[in-house]
Formats: sequence, structure tokens, C-alpha cells
Amino acid sequence: MPAPLMDTYSPPDLVFEKGEGVYLYTAAGDRYLDFISGIAVNALGHAHPKAVAALKAQADKIWHLSNMFQVPGQKVLADKLTGATFADRVFFTNSGAEAVECALKTARHYFFNKGEPHRYRIITFAGAFHGRTYGAINAGGNPKYLEGFGPAMEGFDQVPFGDMDAVKAAITEETAAILIEPVQGEGGVRAVADADLRQLRSLCDEHGLLLIYDEVQCGAGRTGKLFAHEWAGSAQPDIMAVAKGIGGGFPMGACLATEEAGNHMVVGTHGSTFGGNPLAMAVGNVVFDELSAPGFMDQVVETGNYLGQQLQGLADRHSGIVEEVRGRGLLLGLKLNDSVVNKQVAGLARDRGLLIGAAGDNVARMAPPLIITREHAHEAIEKLDDALTEAAKG
Repeated sequence: MPAPLMDTYSPPDLVFEKGEGVYLYTAAGDRYLDFISGIAVNALGHAHPKAVAALKAQADKIWHLSNMFQVPGQKVLADKLTGATFADRVFFTNSGAEAVECALKTARHYFFNKGEPHRYRIITFAGAFHGRTYGAINAGGNPKYLEGFGPAMEGFDQVPFGDMDAVKAAITEETAAILIEPVQGEGGVRAVADADLRQLRSLCDEHGLLLIYDEVQCGAGRTGKLFAHEWAGSAQPDIMAVAKGIGGGFPMGACLATEEAGNHMVVGTHGSTFGGNPLAMAVGNVVFDELSAPGFMDQVVETGNYLGQQLQGLADRHSGIVEEVRGRGLLLGLKLNDSVVNKQVAGLARDRGLLIGAAGDNVARMAPPLIITREHAHEAIEKLDDALTEAAKG
């Protein structure tokens, strides 16, 4: 008899009992090198001792209060986030989709409060993924995710990825904001050019728009900066949605905003029962402290560069099936041609003890814990090399 679960997932016949660092283990003791880390979530790997200790200590005190009462850890983490970023205001959520929803509401409410309620439209990009809630799938615009859920939500104008002329043409007197992932994850591990991010910032300034970044997947140190847009220099957003890695495996997200954009979100405009709960804040503070520790990002950059170089060598050796290496830092992918399927390659890698993921545009995706070493990268390349050799046989 099948399990009484909705059939929205199709996991392999594989159950893990524990995780340590960058490895996962089955009950039988079989070891797997985790190069997807819960889809870019387990930034510090599995069972990080400081995160575990913080969670256990908080669990002995208070699990939940709701935002009817103050949660001191929220202010502590909000101070850290605003001190390290463009932001002045923070709203804590449970997930990336919730953070995106908050970002969309913040942008629209900003113009409503300014007496310009007609400015509500959001420009988005083909290939985007902003989450699975109703508003988020409409922002993403992927027909596959919209199918079967009624009419498309009005208010989103999608343009081709990387087409700045199309962005300019899409701006009207009704446009409120531009929403973009600095590195697309689900859309095929595609990094937006730094120059394009800077141009988007200039366009928003020119037309009085808000710039929103979705750094749910590419943030939290994944590219070697605390947030990916920092590589572009003068391209700071007005609003940013973050999640995944900032909780290190505990469900949490946040919507960050400037004072100008965020001070219009007042009592009654938004809320969350579980967002910013004591358990999440205990873990989130530890994760932030680790990510911002001296030398941590330098190590991510160094290891990311090494892994990227090794993947390029792999692509050269398997040019018959690999078209290019994509991504930035430790969010990387192999764009495969039509002779193989990314999920097939992921399955062959898994058979060899390596866990990777699949993304859009037939990309085999890697988002390992940020704590991996060159030795782990070398181990992954060997296993992936073998998997690609097998895949090429057809």
C-alpha cells in the first residue's frame, strides 16, 4: 500500500540515517558525498556542532511564541544582517517563497503609500524560480508550474534572460519593481552579468523603481560573498529575499529592505505565526557568525575556483555530452546536450556515492556545503567523471 502522501515528489529508494560534515550515511553505513546539500541549504554541512548546540540549548528554553511577543534573537540577527548589507529593515519568514511574497508585497505597498497605487507591476525574467506559492509561481512565470492552477495572476511582465533592451521596453508608468536572481538556480545555474546588475540599478534609479533581488539560493555565502550581488559593486537592491543557507538546514528566511522601502510595512500589513521563531533565530545567529568569520568567504572562493576549474576539465574530456560549465562560487552546473538527461546523470552519480541535483535547461547542478575542501572536490570530480563516461554510452 502506498504511503498516504501526495505524490508531489519522486525520491529514489534511498534513506539516510545521519549526516556528518559533507557526508550522508544510510543505516547500512553506505556513505554519500553530498554535493547538493538540501538544495543549497546545508551551508555548514550536516550536524555542525555549534548549530546543533545552539538548537539544543534553545529547545530547553522556548520553542515558540509567535510574533505576539518579542523574540530577542530576532533583533540580534536583524542587527547582524543590516550591519552587513544594504538593508535597514528585516522581516523573518520560514522559507524562500515566503520571503519573496513579502518582497512583492513590500514593493507594491511602497507605491500604494506614496499615493501611486497604479504602480504595481513587476518585471521578471524567463527561467526564474521564486518559489511554489501562488504569487511566487506567477512571478516565476514557468508554464509548467502554472499549469492547472487557474488563470495567471495579473501584474507580472516577463522578459528574456539577459535582454536589457527588453527590460527597458517593459517599463511603463505602472511598473513598480524589477525582480531578479543574481544567479538563477532552478533556471539552469545562470549567472547574471555584473554589468547587467549595475544597469538594472541605474534603470531603477532613472525610473523611480524598486530593485528586488531573490538571493534565496545564491545568497548566504554561496558565491563567495555574503550575497551574490556584492560582486557587482554598485548594484545594491532596495529589497532582497533570502533563505535556504541562512538557516543552515533549519527552516528560515528573511525579507530585507532599505528604510525607504521597508518603513511602509507597518502593523497589520504582513505577518507570520512561525517566522523568526526562537529555534530559527538560535540557529540563524550561529550560521551568520560562521559565514562572516574571518577567512570563511576566502575559502569558499578558493574552493569554488578549484571546483570550477576541475569541472571545466571534466567538460573538456566529455565534450560529446557537456556543453558548458555554469554558475559562480559553489553554485555550479554542467549544461548537458540533448543526448543525455540531467536526472540520468544525477542517478549515475548517486550510484557512485555522489549526490548532485538537476536544474532547468538540462543542467546537472552542484551546490555542496560551503565547508568542502579541495579533497572533497577531487572526490566529486572522480565520481562525476565515471558517471559521465557511463552516460555517454547511451
